[in-house]
Amino acid sequence: MSNRKSSYKLPPTLLTDKLQSQEARRSKALEEQKRRRAQKFDSSRGLDSFANLNLGPSDDEGDEVFDEGAEVIREGVANFASMIHTSNASEAPQNTVTTKEAEKESKKQAKSRRRRKKAKPSKWADKCMYAELLEMNEDDIWGNNNNSGPDGLPTDLETGWVAVAPVPVGKRCLAITHQSAGVVGISPNTTLRSRLLGKLLMPRFPSSLPPLTILDCILDPNWRDNGILHVLDVLKWKGQDVGDCETPFRLWWRDMRLDELPKYSAPSTFTFSSPSSNNQSTDTISETQSTSDQHYHFPYPTSFVPIPYHTNTTLPSLSSYVIPLARSSRLVAVDIPNASNPLVPNTMEVDSPGSNNIIPSQVVTPSSAHVESDGLLLYVSQATYEPGTSPLSCWIPNKHYSEVPRDQSPAASTREIPLDLFEKLIQRRLAKGQQVNQEVVPTDMEMA
Repeated sequence: MSNRKSSYKLPPTLLTDKLQSQEARRSKALEEQKRRRAQKFDSSRGLDSFANLNLGPSDDEGDEVFDEGAEVIREGVANFASMIHTSNASEAPQNTVTTKEAEKESKKQAKSRRRRKKAKPSKWADKCMYAELLEMNEDDIWGNNNNSGPDGLPTDLETGWVAVAPVPVGKRCLAITHQSAGVVGISPNTTLRSRLLGKLLMPRFPSSLPPLTILDCILDPNWRDNGILHVLDVLKWKGQDVGDCETPFRLWWRDMRLDELPKYSAPSTFTFSSPSSNNQSTDTISETQSTSDQHYHFPYPTSFVPIPYHTNTTLPSLSSYVIPLARSSRLVAVDIPNASNPLVPNTMEVDSPGSNNIIPSQVVTPSSAHVESDGLLLYVSQATYEPGTSPLSCWIPNKHYSEVPRDQSPAASTREIPLDLFEKLIQRRLAKGQQVNQEVVPTDMEMA
């Protein structure tokens, strides 16, 4: 457990092959993705099933299939009856012993299968596409290498990437919806699975998401107060595999589909807590109880909030717009049920004409949730969604590392925040581009 915690959000070169640069691993991973996609398309078209087909022998060749001199044997199975072994009475005890041994062996095998089944990891374990930390050359920014070495930024940063910012602080997880026979938004149909082990983070709860949907999410640390689940990416939607699509389309699809979801009221069964009470964290509210100091607690997330993405990753856009967003916090509008009148009794409302979605009416108070930023994510535009840690997604945090690994020098902890270093490298590229433009303009004027 301590090793896993110490390696969380640390530079990937400490955990992967040091002899291969991140750029080389990224190019190799992208080519492998393209190969798998082409192979999958060919398989879906059924080309492999036609590979070994032939037209068969022609009419002229049909007479030559059998040898005219071959002898055809025509006899029944009676001659083989003598070959069947008949059991004697003396062999019965031996057969009984053999049967008991076989039963014991089958029981042992069943027990071993049950043990293996218990030890088998969850099928949702490590299914998130987890980003590597962007490898940047910190020494080169100060000119220690005489600006001769690469800065570590992708060469196609302005044309081949998508930025996601601000990435909220929280716990990475998968939101998975299942088939439910009840009403959408009322019947429990959604589960949250942890990123690494695929364990349940909370009991199944109702949501407005359609069945057979898988979302890559970040659970807000204050979800009990604001009910927010941040949606980072989409793997499936109504059983349709969206993970095989490229990054810009996946993020566009995510925003469009989440915007179409119906909005339901907060849960009708809920608890309130008093901030001044330390002994009792949650108290069920009653009509006679004073609620002036009560605070609503969501039993499960109710708001699916997409994280903003930016397809314009040019150097000026990154410097003036995307990086400032990655530094700042974000305000998200949420509806908090009113503690003074949490539920209007005997009041029912229908979501839409002809709909069966009947939900109790509640008095809510519009509010704004303060969401802290954890940094910036970069995705390769042409990349598809793949499980596990991938160089096709790069992570740039806006905080220092909490721990320094053993094989890293203590001076590394005093280095700049990765987002600060990223901004300096961007500004240096901008300065170099302006310098090149200033040198080209006089030359053109002289030629004119």
